[in-house]
Amino acid sequence: MKLKFKKLIFASAVFAFSGSIQAAEPKLLGQHGDWTAYMFMENNSKVCYMVSQPKKAEGNYTKRGDVYALVTHRPAEKSTNVFSYIAGYPYKPGSDATVTVNNQSFRLFTQDDSAWAPDQATDNKITDALKRGNSLVVKGASARGTSTVDTFGLSGSTAAYKAISAECGIK
Repeated sequence: MKLKFKKLIFASAVFAFSGSIQAAEPKLLGQHGDWTAYMFMENNSKVCYMVSQPKKAEGNYTKRGDVYALVTHRPAEKSTNVFSYIAGYPYKPGSDATVTVNNQSFRLFTQDDSAWAPDQATDNKITDALKRGNSLVVKGASARGTSTVDTFGLSGSTAAYKAISAECGIK
């Protein structure tokens, strides 16, 4: 399972940020509770990310791929705290997903099987909430109209964030 998880995360990270990418295999920075921290080199630049899978997935879904929440730093591009979500199914076109951390809710835009915050300010707010919160809940609807609710634990999220920030030189 770990190798599959690692390869899927690497493929997802590359897919989420693709262009003409030359990337190396990810290096494990550490397992921190519910979150795992990684770093890989892309075009001679570090990319650091933390990732988790849901503890609970609700929805009447018979066939669904793997589900991941990520926070990514790309210091060479001056990009930090980018929250992304891989749903394991294609979203309903034009739909939004909702992320709730404790009592704070954020709207994400969707494309294919992924969702992102609309701007850097929202990314920063989500990342800050993840470090202080107890649970993360993501709600969305598939292209077939199936509603899903995924619940993630936030144990270790602060330690994972510190690990990726230290590795990528983010203060």
